[in-house]
Amino acid sequence: MTDVVREARPVKAATRWWRDAVIYQVYVRSFADGNGDGVGDLLGVRSRLDYLAELGVDALWLTPFYTSPMADFGYDVADYRDVDPIFGTLADAEALIRDAHRHGMRVIIDVVPNHTSDRHAWFLEAVQAGPGAPARDRYIFRPGRGEAGELPPNDWESVFGGPAWTRLPDGEWYLHLFAPEQPDLNWDAPEVHAEFEAILRFWLDLGVDGFRIDVAHGMVKAAGLPDIGSAGQIELLGTAVLPYFDQDGVHEIHRTWRRVLDSYDGERIGVAEAWAPSQERLARYVRPDELHQAFNFHFLKAPWDAGRLRAVIDESLATVGPVGAPPTWVLSNHDVKRHLTRYGGGETGLRRARAAALLMLALPGSAYVYQGEELGLPEVLDLPDEVCQDPQRLRHPDDGRDGCRVPIPWAHSEPPFGFSPPGIQDTWLPVPASWGPLSVEAQLGDPASTLRLYREALRLRRDRPELGDGGLTWHESPAGTLTFTRDGAFACTVNATGDPVELPRPGALLLASGPVTVEGGVALMAPDCAAWWALGDA
Repeated sequence: MTDVVREARPVKAATRWWRDAVIYQVYVRSFADGNGDGVGDLLGVRSRLDYLAELGVDALWLTPFYTSPMADFGYDVADYRDVDPIFGTLADAEALIRDAHRHGMRVIIDVVPNHTSDRHAWFLEAVQAGPGAPARDRYIFRPGRGEAGELPPNDWESVFGGPAWTRLPDGEWYLHLFAPEQPDLNWDAPEVHAEFEAILRFWLDLGVDGFRIDVAHGMVKAAGLPDIGSAGQIELLGTAVLPYFDQDGVHEIHRTWRRVLDSYDGERIGVAEAWAPSQERLARYVRPDELHQAFNFHFLKAPWDAGRLRAVIDESLATVGPVGAPPTWVLSNHDVKRHLTRYGGGETGLRRARAAALLMLALPGSAYVYQGEELGLPEVLDLPDEVCQDPQRLRHPDDGRDGCRVPIPWAHSEPPFGFSPPGIQDTWLPVPASWGPLSVEAQLGDPASTLRLYREALRLRRDRPELGDGGLTWHESPAGTLTFTRDGAFACTVNATGDPVELPRPGALLLASGPVTVEGGVALMAPDCAAWWALGDA
């Protein structure tokens, strides 16, 4: 691959880059192994920056690389100001940020404010100090119910399953909405606020361009920690009011953080991972004085159906429009099955995934690409039980996330296909032996590959000013299809059916995810296909 260095954007220019950025999610453990231990690391990411620049993304979002016991693969942080030795050193992080900027790409990192690791110095101090000690004010400790305090303080359930409370030998219980190794912080404590503001400034001073805020709807709990009165609470997430999520108090935290971000040059941003019971409540996270973006899980969860997709797109635009925020679009991430598999798997799933990519990248706003989707990687469904490590899977065997976290294939050779240096065969999750043809090396040599489709789509998106931020106009089209235009100069057509469909030809064909035959004023689109058109051109 050639060294492609795009001119970096000036840090003080009011580019509003985040309104239409294509942001590439790097799941660090599985992207590239730079030191030969079978686990992805910051050195590996740095070694593949040329690839990401050639792909054409605007920014990288790195999953947590902080010091951690890895009970939840880095989302249990023991030290927010250092790098875990598995991933490298703080110097490696600084070098990666610097080199990404040299390539014209920004860097967004995860911040995890709802909980820490149980190995964090604060929690170790709290456990040692005992009931009633000031050190316990940083977390949520409570006496139990029952005659001897043997029952949890309330009926809250962990997102990973089971009670959200664990009892210590001294008799008190502590809250953990996720794994027991992830105790929830008490955001009623001023010290917690001060600590996280300092953490943000530490990384902003090192040059990061923003933060993806894990569980941005968490942190604040309802006064008195009231019972919910029902089981299966995880099924209510994002659909019902819960006393531990989406409480009004989280917004003052985000307003404070926005003031921190705005105090730095270069348009540093905050991105909310937020679940809310209504679109109106979700929009609150991206009001002008709060965060810049919020993930659009409704689009991710939509099935491959033209009517459902249009409804979600309209709903998404209507949600952010009143507060002036850009919509975001995402098809996959490290917490869900890859969309190729969700769309049916095999050749059908691949056709739909390619078409969905062109649909997503033609929509107004910002798009997120999860590593490997540009290669058309499927979910790995047959991982041996003995290698699966996801704590969610240990509690819900059918709901594990290991299959979307398998290392990326780079070379068309043999497992692990260039993920690790030569001679290294064992990786933290095994790479399927069939993935050679899906590797970066193999696809770069194939003009019809999914990787080449993504690269061309991102090139066109950069070059055509009507794409990215702005609006869209829907047009009538046959059942099972979608047609919309952007700024009177560009059209996107989607055939979401299993049969070929004839559509009026909007203009000159720019790009298609599958076969499109143009005759006169008619375009015959293959099943599960999307196409981009330049309007007004012959």
